[in-house]
Parts: sequence; C-alpha cells; structure tokens
Amino acid sequence: MTRTYSVITAVYDGGEKYLGELSECMESHALKMPSGWQLEWIVQEDGTTGRPLRDVPTASWVSTGCARRGGAAVARTMAMSRVTGEIVRTVDADDLLTEGALGRDIEALETSGAGWCISPALDLMPDGSLLPGPRDPAEGWLDYEALMQGYRDDLFAVVATHLAARTELLHALGGWPALPAWETIGAVLRCAAVTPGWMLAQPGGLYRKHSDQTTARESYADTADFTALAALVEFQAVALKATGWQWDSTPLTPRDTGRHKITT
Repeated sequence: MTRTYSVITAVYDGGEKYLGELSECMESHALKMPSGWQLEWIVQEDGTTGRPLRDVPTASWVSTGCARRGGAAVARTMAMSRVTGEIVRTVDADDLLTEGALGRDIEALETSGAGWCISPALDLMPDGSLLPGPRDPAEGWLDYEALMQGYRDDLFAVVATHLAARTELLHALGGWPALPAWETIGAVLRCAAVTPGWMLAQPGGLYRKHSDQTTARESYADTADFTALAALVEFQAVALKATGWQWDSTPLTPRDTGRHKITT
C-alpha cells in the first residue's frame, strides 16, 4: 500500500506572487518521494475568489479548495478536511521546500517514534543568498519546557511553520488555533504539551524574505493585539499540559479516514 504525506499551503487573493515557483518545487518533490510514499498537496484559498488557485497545477496529487476568509490558521484547519496522508506539514505560498525535506521528515518520525518533528529553515534573501536561522537547536528531542521557556523569553528556537506532525495528533489538537497571528507557534506548543518532538539537523525549507510578506507588515501583530496574542498562545498550551493527557506515539501506519469522506 502506498502511504501519503500531505502538505498544506494556505494562500489569499493577492498573495500568490510566488505560488508558481512553489508549484514547480512541489512537482519536483512529487517525483522524488521515498519508495512507498506519495505526495498530496492541499492548496487552500483563504477566501472564495478562486483567483490564487489559477497557478496551481491540475494533477491527481493536488487538491484545491476555498472557504470564507478567516486568516491563515482557519484556512489551514479547513484544508485538513481533505488531508488523507498520515503525516501533514505546511509550506507557505511564498516559501519553498529544500531537496529531500519530506523524506527526512518521514525518516525522523519513523526512526524516533515521535508524534511530530521540525526542521531548520534557511532565510532566502532578496538577492538570492541563504542565511541560517540564529537559534536552531541541535538535532534531538524537543521538549515542552525548553520550548515554552524560549517562548516566554521571546527567543522561540524553532521555525514553527516547519512543523510536520502525525495527522491524527493534529486533528486531536484541533488543527491550528484560530488566532490572527502566531498560530503556528501555538500549534507547536500544543504538540509539545502532549508529546515530545524531534529536531532535524538539515534545513527543510527556504523562508523567503520580501517586502510583501504578511509577517513583515505592522498589522500582522500590532500593538493592540500583541499582549492578547502572547497570552493566548501560552494560556492554551499551559492549560493543555495541565490536563496530563499524553499522545500515544505509536508507529506510523496507513491512515483510516473513517466514515466521513471528503472527495475533491
């Protein structure tokens, strides 16, 4: 049986400038998946115009969809309705995956038995140069206490958009918290609250730095929202940790999607 790795990309109308380049990247990865695995690319518009999806290739391994605009967190979580893979991660519409990134995620999860993993990122600068992240942890286990302390110190060590998780774990946690920003950090801390993760050594993506990126805008987390965002991300993870519930990191097995089937 062929196993599936699902990658979610959320995109809004006007945010598709680099989506064609990402499409080429994903086509390359679809052809180079590890033996016994296939890629599923889930592209979800944050909105219902249909315009950002025009640059997405029509292929059996690509699924496109749209829903009422609610921000990246809502778009990603809505995209989970179409995920059939046993592993899921995201790649932003203006970013790229590095060569072999998905295979390394698969190997890390299968070897470690972890419920989730994260790879480092390289900053893709406007001049084409690549710069490593300033705080990438060493390869090995990622625990809740260290990640939470880094968050509280404003020194969060990992690139949260590189979270790769077992699909059922992410479903159990409700997907990405419906916040206007920092939802990826919230998702990582929630995962860490119920099970340790694994840090990979090799970069898994290119984080494009450009003037139009959403996270570079003042409105992304303006002063009025900053305190509330910071508090909510922490409150939710702390409350989950306090329940004492722990994810059972059983070996990866082909996924049964259950009674409710979503066709695209």
